[in-house]
Amino acid sequence: MHHPFDPTGIAAFLADWGYLGLFICVFVGNLGVPVPEETVLLAAGFLAGRDILELRAIYLVGIASAVSGDCAGYAFGRTGGQRLIDWLAATFRFLQPSIERLRTFFATHGAKAVFMARFVTGARFVAGPMAGATGMRFWRFLGWNLLGAIIWCGLVITVGYLVGDELEHVAMIARRAGHLAALGLASAALLLWLGLRRRRTRLGA
Repeated sequence: MHHPFDPTGIAAFLADWGYLGLFICVFVGNLGVPVPEETVLLAAGFLAGRDILELRAIYLVGIASAVSGDCAGYAFGRTGGQRLIDWLAATFRFLQPSIERLRTFFATHGAKAVFMARFVTGARFVAGPMAGATGMRFWRFLGWNLLGAIIWCGLVITVGYLVGDELEHVAMIARRAGHLAALGLASAALLLWLGLRRRRTRLGA
């Protein structure tokens, strides 16, 4: 018996539930539910290569679910997210400088952050709420969200379509690549913060 979140289990689930199952998995994954979206899309592409699902429909459903999931996160950030951030800043004073830096980063580079987060495991569900909470204009957010979803979904589904019998191996590589990307992004953010802090220290000296 396969674990429900391993590639074989996901492929079996999608074979039973079809496009609805694909939409639900990718949508909730973009909301922060721990669903391995890369593996879901790889499995969907794999099934298209076996003529169980239709490839063009998978592209459309995958992109639509990714975009709508991020838009739901944006709506939360625009409504309740801002109040949550304000409450955290007021309740935990030591978090206030970090929150302000995060707001400034998204206000300045928010569109790039939305696009890049699409390719980083564990970071996708943060982009929508943070973009909404920092007041990014919806159409700007939607444009970069859509572009990221088209490239990411298209790439992962196509790889799944072409992998043949190597689905599990490719899924493992995709998970590792996502974790490495997240580590690289976090390291870059840390180095940037340290550099800015050092610069402010020198200017204040």
